[in-house]
Amino acid sequence: MIIELPQVGESVTEGVIGKWLKSVGDRVERFDPLVEVITDKVNMEMPSPVAGTLSAILAEEGATVPMGAPIAEMDSEGEQTGSGAATESRSESQPADRIGTLLKDVAPVGPTGSGGPISADKPPEPARDRGRRRYSPAVLRLAEERGIELDLIQGTGINGRVTLKDVRGFIAASSDTPATAPSPAAPPAAAEPRAAAQDEERVPLSAVRRMIARNMVRSASEIPQAWTLVEADVSGLVARRRAARDEFQQREGVNITYLPFIMKAVAESLKENPLLNSSWDDDAIIYKRRINIGIAAAAPDGLVVPVVHDADTLSVAGLARKIADLTGRARGGGLTLDDVQGGTFTLNNTGALGSVLSQPLVNHPQAAILTTEAIVKRPVVVGDGIAIRSMMNLCMSFDHRIMDGAEASAFINAVKRRIEAIGPDTGLY
Repeated sequence: MIIELPQVGESVTEGVIGKWLKSVGDRVERFDPLVEVITDKVNMEMPSPVAGTLSAILAEEGATVPMGAPIAEMDSEGEQTGSGAATESRSESQPADRIGTLLKDVAPVGPTGSGGPISADKPPEPARDRGRRRYSPAVLRLAEERGIELDLIQGTGINGRVTLKDVRGFIAASSDTPATAPSPAAPPAAAEPRAAAQDEERVPLSAVRRMIARNMVRSASEIPQAWTLVEADVSGLVARRRAARDEFQQREGVNITYLPFIMKAVAESLKENPLLNSSWDDDAIIYKRRINIGIAAAAPDGLVVPVVHDADTLSVAGLARKIADLTGRARGGGLTLDDVQGGTFTLNNTGALGSVLSQPLVNHPQAAILTTEAIVKRPVVVGDGIAIRSMMNLCMSFDHRIMDGAEASAFINAVKRRIEAIGPDTGLY
């Protein structure tokens, strides 16, 4: 029976095999944790869809595979066989949220949010047989390009499998007297990593760091991004939050920050300017009916963007409770897949890091991302006089395919107007 990497959400297209929790020959019960999988949303332990004995591992640790691709073979007991058996078994007998209950350590997605990973130019295919040995698609491609007989190579991977590193090592070792001459048109083998100098330290990239990098490249390369800035007088917001802080903490058990006030203003402005709550789809613009605002939060392994779903339906107090819950679980590695999916707009509080001006990357495939910067007291002109006011910059990057400056400015100024209107009578509930 073929075990496939299950689909865990429409925006999750591939995963990295983190660690196999079972070895070939091990007895596995249904729903036993089988393998750790890293996605750009969360890390998860994938449960076995059937009971049986693990007979082969098709995807090595560290390999990136698309959702739905075969990753293992199992001699199951009384289950169907075939490439779709694992998926059918899970859909018929295992509730979808079963995977959610096994989620653990949150994986970072980078400073712009929970954009999906980049698909490779040529998606990897299932590992294929050559004689009695199994090889990954990458190994087969390199061997075919260089005219190498894989049976000549001693594998160092799981169960003696030949890895890409083994093939490259074989090429390097036999470069003077190659076993078979490569085709004249064959591309050169990938360059070996540069060795660190004596005054350097080389730290290999982790799987999650690679995903951050890929998401950032996707955002920067696929989206024509424009940027705008307005400054807001938040003196009323500062006073309202100060007046409510102690009572709110005592009543709700959580601290009330500036963020829920700002998120409320953003949610209402998105309803007024729905183009900002959309995404690009080549021949159409997709307007999102729900307003789900992602918030960048620091997690143990990097940044993650949990989502406040239906933010426009919550009060300031409701947003404060939701934000406190999500950010707390993000830092503790307790987010579920549902917590990080479905975002339609991203809000990033770079001011908490002391920043007064930033230019974020849009969270693909969303239309825009807004950052709130540090609140700074400075003299400003008020009427015909000068006063010391609390000022904050609002910075926004947006997809110039979806909107022009007029639409972007209309939205960010709507946010500014609502924030500046906050005063002693602004309700929390």
